[in-house]
Amino acid sequence: MTGGFVPRWLVVPAVAGLLFLLIPLTALVARVEWGTLWSDVTSPAALSALGLSLSTGALATVVCAVVGIPLALVIARSPARLAAVLRALVTVPLVLPPMVGGVALLYLFGRNGALGVLGLPFTTAAVVLAQVFVALPFLVLAVEGALRSTGVEFERTAASLGASRATILRRITLPLAAPGIVAGVVLCFARAIGEFGATALFAGNRPGVTQTMPLAIYTAFNGAGVSQGTAVALSLLLLVTAVAVLLLVRGWRPGVGR
Repeated sequence: MTGGFVPRWLVVPAVAGLLFLLIPLTALVARVEWGTLWSDVTSPAALSALGLSLSTGALATVVCAVVGIPLALVIARSPARLAAVLRALVTVPLVLPPMVGGVALLYLFGRNGALGVLGLPFTTAAVVLAQVFVALPFLVLAVEGALRSTGVEFERTAASLGASRATILRRITLPLAAPGIVAGVVLCFARAIGEFGATALFAGNRPGVTQTMPLAIYTAFNGAGVSQGTAVALSLLLLVTAVAVLLLVRGWRPGVGR
């Protein structure tokens, strides 16, 4: 049973806020041409954008997991002040406009950048890097929160019994944080496939090479690339993906009320 008392007059702005979020999505669904939905989603241009989004998003998620889980562990087990500083640094890409991230990556990996010799801009690898930059904080913060909530009591007990740090990590720390890790990975993947701004600046918009679903949708509404019917179908696909992600994350959260 929930507690607290909410003044009845607050219901009006609350409903207005909810409708402001739901009505545009309803308008999107209403514009879907259901009779041609399958052909729109399976058109060559749509399949190319969809395949590129899924493949680069999956690769970006793997990269985020490889570097993000250790980073989350370091933050969760650091002293409070150091953890606060590290957490703030990780959060920066969340509050930056994605375009700024694209500019930063371009200046680092561009022709005149410090790592310009790698030749990454406007390639598929650039798409992955842009996705990692914007999606990594989602994974780190989710996993770090899960690690902090589990505490260190079991780890200390295992250490007192002679378990090595690697054994503690493998047998205790990671299994206890598994729901948070799964939630972080899923959120990371969803953010990666929905990335637009940093990808547009750093990777460009080349069909079959760097044109992901968000870029294909943007291009369609500017009179090029896929048709607007296909763009609406891809938008619906991203919306369904987002809803599925939220349901999956909710299912993996411990203690969620049913």
